[in-house]
Amino acid sequence: AVLDGGCGTGRVAVELARRGHRTVGVDLDGAVVAEARALAPHLPFARGDLLTVPERDLGGVGPPFDAVVLAGNVVVYLTEGTEASVVARLAGWLRPGGLLVAGFATDRHVSADDHDSWCRAAGLEPVLARAAWALDAPHPSPGDDYAVLVHRRPLAPPP
Repeated sequence: AVLDGGCGTGRVAVELARRGHRTVGVDLDGAVVAEARALAPHLPFARGDLLTVPERDLGGVGPPFDAVVLAGNVVVYLTEGTEASVVARLAGWLRPGGLLVAGFATDRHVSADDHDSWCRAAGLEPVLARAAWALDAPHPSPGDDYAVLVHRRPLAPPP
């Protein structure tokens, strides 16, 4: 089960579903949710804020989720000051071993370190950090303008 957070027109959710994953998309923008529903009527898409969307609106896909994907700069479009709370909510929706995957521009008000600290505060552990979506991309450095970060909910709670 995968949550495509900030799904826009559903591009990521559609591709994940095509690859066999149960997916649900959530976006605050009603117009893009309507477009996603028209393009992929077989998938559930919900209009809502990631901080407040009711679980009942998630089409029965989850939580718990195996993964939450925040692609396309979702992190930088969150309301400033709510980012840590959103990450904590999404982390709570992950099953043990579940992944939070985020790709975003770091030349705005959010850095890779910011996101990493929110994930760690939410009990997630870092798995992978890259400066682009390619697996062979270098580790992000302070001068980079993009980061892809993967964090995991531990299999067992910390002692």
